[in-house]
Amino acid sequence: MLEYSVLLLLRRQPSYANDIINSLKDADLIVVEGTLYPLLTRLKKDGLLSYEWRESLQGPPRKYYALTNDGIVALSALDDTWSSLTRTVELLKIGI
Repeated sequence: MLEYSVLLLLRRQPSYANDIINSLKDADLIVVEGTLYPLLTRLKKDGLLSYEWRESLQGPPRKYYALTNDGIVALSALDDTWSSLTRTVELLKIGI
């Protein structure tokens, strides 16, 4: 779920890790740096994310993460899986 959430955020725009953490927090999903950075590293290694360094007015340059084409494909697959899962849960909730 965290991987899916991060990819959803990055679909909108490239983001700095701290901005990702804050966006997740705003959505009531609390994630710490020690959890997010290994996930970002794995997604980068898997070819789903790329990054670029950008200058910052508040200190050293920052690494901004973005979806790659493979990341867009993976996100689409996760969208399908999530839709299927939510359909199943809704059917179970109404007691089919």
